[in-house]
Amino acid sequence: MSTPTSGYDRDGTLRRLCWVFPDRESTKAQAAWHPFFWDAYAQVADELGLTWCRHAADAVTVDGLDSGSPRVFHEGEQVSPADTLFITALYSLPYQSMDIFNQYALYAVLEQLGFYLPFPPGLSPIANDKLATLLYFAGSPIPPIPTVRIGTGRDTGKYGYEVALEKLTYPAIVKPAGWCGGGGVNLARSAEDIRGLATLAQGGDTTLVIQPYLGDGTVDYRVYVIDGQAYPYVLRRTPEAGSPVSNASRGGVMDFPPVPPELAEATAYFARRLPIPFFCIDFLHDGERFWFSELEPDGVIAPDFDDPDRTLQHDMIRARFTAYRAGHRRWLASGGALSFNPANLGKATS
Repeated sequence: MSTPTSGYDRDGTLRRLCWVFPDRESTKAQAAWHPFFWDAYAQVADELGLTWCRHAADAVTVDGLDSGSPRVFHEGEQVSPADTLFITALYSLPYQSMDIFNQYALYAVLEQLGFYLPFPPGLSPIANDKLATLLYFAGSPIPPIPTVRIGTGRDTGKYGYEVALEKLTYPAIVKPAGWCGGGGVNLARSAEDIRGLATLAQGGDTTLVIQPYLGDGTVDYRVYVIDGQAYPYVLRRTPEAGSPVSNASRGGVMDFPPVPPELAEATAYFARRLPIPFFCIDFLHDGERFWFSELEPDGVIAPDFDDPDRTLQHDMIRARFTAYRAGHRRWLASGGALSFNPANLGKATS
């Protein structure tokens, strides 16, 4: 790196946490998400002596004219791998689709420049496709939900995908393979319902996954894994009556009970397979048993609305950011040698 400018770190101390996040939220969504969690992230970062920010990919500019000493700027200010950490989880909701390539490309550039990425680019395809996630964690002590994955496009109306549905039972859950927040989740009671939903998905070339419905009242448990350990409390989401989805955005009720022992024990497996500072694992409970549902590498740390001080939320965010700082120190100490390689990791631990 060339001579540092204002804000460029000289002593290897992490100073910034920068979320790379598509800048396409509506004004209504912005108004909702800031008090829900973004503002809490900024507050806790400030308490830890860190600057927190969230920007789209175009906020990062790279001067690579001198390939031996490239310069990186964030919002016009020079930054370095020693002082700045970028959060680079991929987001692919339908209104963000035009951002996907820019996100991937920037993540790859930052990785090549030697920045510490708590969510390395190699993790994004695994985390963003629900079947890829379940296959990667196929050895989970909590069984994964049986899943069929179908692509949609110009030939969807030929129903060639139905060859994979012969063993499917109904009702079934049909949802996009890579969205989040409960978006696009539907209940299909017959093959004809799936045909209709697949035809709608065809309009956006949206890949779908189909899973057996676990029954009314299925409860979602989110385990927060911080530095390889399950946080003592889980986010439990209970659906409202008649809804197949438990997400808060779809009317689900949130509370924070102690992590069930079965899920705490299973965390060791997930932490071995995914040695990064923070991620979330979602499980579903059908009233009798748990099922492994999905991975959220940038899962929202939700507030406990019964506590005006949001003590639990702030404590969890503090633990998350502290884990990032520790991971950053290890990264610097290794000279950037620590890396996440899904292929090699899978061979080593399967």
